Amino acid sequence: MIIIGEKINGAIPSTAKAIAAKDSEFIKNLAIKQAAAGADFIDVCASVDDAIELETMKWLIDIVQDATDVPIAVDSPNVHTCVEAIKYCNKPGLFNSVSLEGDKVDVAFAAIADTKWECVALLNSDKGIPKTAKDRLDVFTDLMAKLKEYKIDPSRMHIDPLIEMLCTSEEGISMVTEVIRGIKEQYPTIHVTGAVSNISFNLPARKIVN
Repeated sequence: MIIIGEKINGAIPSTAKAIAAKDSEFIKNLAIKQAAAGADFIDVCASVDDAIELETMKWLIDIVQDATDVPIAVDSPNVHTCVEAIKYCNKPGLFNSVSLEGDKVDVAFAAIADTKWECVALLNSDKGIPKTAKDRLDVFTDLMAKLKEYKIDPSRMHIDPLIEMLCTSEEGISMVTEVIRGIKEQYPTIHVTGAVSNISFNLPARKIVN
């Protein structure tokens, strides 16, 4: 089990407040607590306006690296921000994330190909989120072709099969497990990741479900 600590994320109200106030002690304590809890990577996601995202990422990365030696997961929907953010990290970590949308995979793979950085890849494309296991595995096949092109070993990849809300997709869990089986049968050394808490969105007593 590989644990990605995801508390340093500006989408979380308390963390967003700390980022806005430049409360470095709050961020430092989040990093220390996650490291102590056994996180293998500490995710850093600013979730701020594009104009200040990279400088905010650098500020967060510096704090985390002063607090712990746990590798960082640089996290942004903007692949170019991630490419720049890895330059501020003092050791290889996790690039979060890529997909087959636009040129994301080419930009990311070109940046990490000759490094020891690992990478999260989502199984969606310009067509959106595939609705069937077969379609997701087709995206996976295309993704692995790109991996081969850039000579990146599959063991460096963390594939996100896209876990959906139970309230809108009752068959979603069985589909995801089918996708995971298909991935691991083809590439036993590859990693599988995902936002498991997506399952509980819009369900009552969500905290208990989680």
